[in-house]
Amino acid sequence: MEPHDVIPYGMFAFNPKLERIPRCTVLDNAGLVANAIFSLPFIRQVYSAVCCGSVDKRTFVEKLRKGETFVFCPGGAEEVMCMDPANPHEIPIYIKKRKGFVNLALRFGSPIVPVFIFNLDGSYGYWIPKGTIMKRLANAIGFVPLFFWGRFGIPFGIPNPQKLVVVVGSPILLPKEGEGNVNKESVEYYHKLFCDELIALFDRHKDDMGYGDRRLVVV
Repeated sequence: MEPHDVIPYGMFAFNPKLERIPRCTVLDNAGLVANAIFSLPFIRQVYSAVCCGSVDKRTFVEKLRKGETFVFCPGGAEEVMCMDPANPHEIPIYIKKRKGFVNLALRFGSPIVPVFIFNLDGSYGYWIPKGTIMKRLANAIGFVPLFFWGRFGIPFGIPNPQKLVVVVGSPILLPKEGEGNVNKESVEYYHKLFCDELIALFDRHKDDMGYGDRRLVVV
């Protein structure tokens, strides 16, 4: 699921209890998020209430082994660090180096599905401290220590009213190569295919969504 934005709350739409997406097959989790989220007061209660789980490798592999369906944002904290409020026409997608999920999907032959959420950006105003030290800190703790504000200008509050539109691409079917037998060329091929499909998904719908002057920047 992309983009991450300040808070990737768009993944809540995949919670079957909320009944936002017809015939949603996500039975166990609305999504997987950084483990650090569950150490933050209030925010952890929100994510727990919508059945989110940790995106650590152990949980990821366990769900793939069981054949469960789930949603997550591969860009993570690094993607947030790429955001620039002074350049709203560009939507950064940090995915060039995010190949681990493709590797794991190939182990179990699990399909991967590109998803883009329109209007997620703009839900919050924000200020992100930049610099190497902050980037290292974000990588270490699993989230970006930024300042953000939502509706009524309330810091760390609820988002501005936005009509989120979730567009779901066609599943990309992957062969099952088995644990320990994943071919590097396969990872590169399917990772590129996923990136191309995500960009194409955005381009197909951007004019209808009022994003005609916006573009994805894959970093």
